[in-house]
Formats: sequence, C-alpha cells, structure tokens
Amino acid sequence: MKKTQCPKCRSRSVKNGFQSGKQRYKCTFCNKKFHLKYTYESYNKHANSFIISLLKEGCGIRSISRVLKISKKTVLSRMLKIANEIKIPYFNKLGCKFEVDEMWTFIKRKEDFTWITYAIEQQTKSVIDFFVGRKTKDNIRPLINKILLLQPKRIYTDRLNIYPSLIPKEIHKYFQYYANKIERMNLTLRTPDVARMATARIF
Repeated sequence: MKKTQCPKCRSRSVKNGFQSGKQRYKCTFCNKKFHLKYTYESYNKHANSFIISLLKEGCGIRSISRVLKISKKTVLSRMLKIANEIKIPYFNKLGCKFEVDEMWTFIKRKEDFTWITYAIEQQTKSVIDFFVGRKTKDNIRPLINKILLLQPKRIYTDRLNIYPSLIPKEIHKYFQYYANKIERMNLTLRTPDVARMATARIF
C-alpha cells in the first residue's frame, strides 16, 4: 500500500475524514491537515513561482488573477509574502564608489506617494541598501552609516541638504551629473516594465 507523506515535513500521514466530499489527511508528526489535490489554484505548490514569472513579464495584479484563476486579494497577499522573504542585499567590498538618490512612487493614487532612498555601488550597480519613507535625516542616516562601514572612496549624491551633515566632506561629491548611473536606474524603475526589471534583479 502506498504511504501518504505530509507535504510539509514528509512524515507519514493517515486519513482524517472528508472535507467538501474529498478525503482529508493528517500528518502523524506535525499534525498538518491537507488534501492530496486542491480545486482552488492558490493551493498549487507552484503558485508562487507562477506569480514571480508573471511579475517578471510586467503583469499586474488583475492580470495575474485572471491567468492563475485566483482572487486579487490572494495574489496581493502572496506578493507581500514573497516580498517579506527577500533577503536584504549584502555587499562587503571596501573602498568603492557609491551613488545615493531618492525617487518617489505611489500605489493607486498619486496623492498617496512615498519616497524610496537607496544606494548602489557605482561599478557593479549592486544595491547596497534602501529605505522606504520620508526624506529625513534620521531615516537616511542608517543607510549612509552602512555605506561608511565599507570605507568608501567617494559617495555621490544630489543637492539634498541632508547629505552634507551625514557624509564626511572629503569623500562627499554632490552635483546633478555625479549620480548618472543611479538616475538612469530610477528611469528604468519608472517604466511600465518596473515589475519585470526589479523582480528579475531580485530572483
């Protein structure tokens, strides 16, 4: 007789009654209850992979909902779960040049906009860290401090008046054209393919 394994811990499972006319199972180790096959597509073990692939193609929440035949709320909750599992970028090379800039974005209504402040290494364009929120000294300081730990050769910014008080004068360069690479990245992020480009970098 073929044994039924728990999808979570791969331990032995036993029959545990019926639900919606389908046989239900229960794991003898972790007590997880499950069906062998689900009707609703959101329970498909590949659902998250499909969502990531569709995001890379620039699909929106409604489009993903139609393609995968799951609700918009489920798509959004899965996207948030995927986002929370993204690890903070890690960079440990010393003596590099960095660019820092801010860009504003919004969801649904332009009136409800917010700022994203982030830093990249100039040569590789690797994202060092980012912060989502108001452009204040207290909010931006942790980002700058993380860069300073990497003993930067130069830090390039725009003329935002917060930076001179956070970055040592001898390594700080601020002018409109000093941060060309991060400005170009901002332009890429603002295009309709934002989801595809950003998600492709992450995954």
